[in-house]
Amino acid sequence: MFSRKFAPALLAGTIAGAWATPALAQQTDSDRFKALEARLGALDAEVAELRSALAAERARNVGAVAPAPLARPVTVAAAPSAATVTHPPAPAPRPAGDGPSVKISGFFKTVASFSHTSGGTIATNTIGRDFYVPGAIPIGGRSGGTDFETHAKQSRIVIAASTPVGGHTLSGLVETDFQTGFGAGNQRIVNAYNPALRRAFIQFDGFLAGQEWTNFQYIAALPETTDYLGPSEGTVFIRQSQLRYTMKLSPTLSLSVSAENPATMSASVGGALVENDTDRLPDGTARLNWKLGRSELSLAGLARKLTVAGANNDADATGWGVSLAGKLPFGPNGRHDLRFMATHGSGIGRYVGLNLVPDAMMAASAGRIRLETVDVTAGFAALRLGWTGTLRSTLMASYQSADYPAGLVDPAATAQSWSGSANLFYSPIRPVDLGVEFRHGRRELVSGAHGVLDRFEMIAKYSF
Repeated sequence: MFSRKFAPALLAGTIAGAWATPALAQQTDSDRFKALEARLGALDAEVAELRSALAAERARNVGAVAPAPLARPVTVAAAPSAATVTHPPAPAPRPAGDGPSVKISGFFKTVASFSHTSGGTIATNTIGRDFYVPGAIPIGGRSGGTDFETHAKQSRIVIAASTPVGGHTLSGLVETDFQTGFGAGNQRIVNAYNPALRRAFIQFDGFLAGQEWTNFQYIAALPETTDYLGPSEGTVFIRQSQLRYTMKLSPTLSLSVSAENPATMSASVGGALVENDTDRLPDGTARLNWKLGRSELSLAGLARKLTVAGANNDADATGWGVSLAGKLPFGPNGRHDLRFMATHGSGIGRYVGLNLVPDAMMAASAGRIRLETVDVTAGFAALRLGWTGTLRSTLMASYQSADYPAGLVDPAATAQSWSGSANLFYSPIRPVDLGVEFRHGRRELVSGAHGVLDRFEMIAKYSF
């Protein structure tokens, strides 16, 4: 039976024998080295054969099919000539940057809610039943509506990868959930819902290419809520494809600029919101981030070229916006914080409040069309209170108002919306969150008609 102790003994014996052989003693030092080199070459070949035998023995020990046994016993052969000495090939070196590290994360989330609306019921199997969408609050219905919903659509999967490349890092991320696959799935039998793309991008140093949160939005300001979004009417909220570059201006200040996918959303008096696919230029954004201790502030700007194609001409308009947001921790170890966002602009309806109002109003005269932008003012504030290490609450207030161009005011268009909410979260162990929340929201039309939504919501969430 082959023994691991054989190879070291063989090596020692061969070296000693090379110097002790009488024939070698009578040779010159040069001849001795040549003879020794030839014998060591033979030894390399024998060691390779011994390794094969060892691998066969290990395979037999674990029940695997072993290679065929050696054709002859292992012995030290006479030294071959230098021309016939062969060595087993060395393993090829692993290329730099080969083999990305991959991490999978996300959460499982179950939502249950009771909702009451004053102006009729929210349409079946629409997102307004799953989370707070101000534009989905019914107005003018024959009676109030009450419904109960429970689902797990907001469960999320994130796959991130990174590879070191010449002292830099190449990374990528894809994120999906089951909430935003509009029209995919129903509640009749298996409650099956298609996965929907949230984010997918690659990043190299300061460059980012792919679908990500708009650079016009400051994600860190979003408060903790049981809802999918929370202060919906008051926040910038967009994910879209873009090319972004971020640079450090100082240890506490950074600048991000981006060119992002355009999409003009227009409406006409008495007409529905229309998504036009006739834009000629990307939307441009710039954002300054400033960190001071635990506090964070963001100032962002947005510039757009809106375009709508008509039968006889194309109508253009310029959109612009500014947004100030921040997160200000306070109290022991920053346990509490104040988060806020304030946004104002013209022609930016798609970026604010889940497209509660259009970017622009379109009118036709003598076969030609014109485009006039809608002014938007929106904001929210959220106060987070950490009662203990496992118990916390957030109080939120959110608001948006729209100013339509003269002569293009639609009485059925949304004039303003606001909401207020309060929640309580408990985390018995670190990855588990249990939450309850109450929300009151109101939407008002230009005509003065309005609708109200009251919702009590509960969630259970396990993050990994």
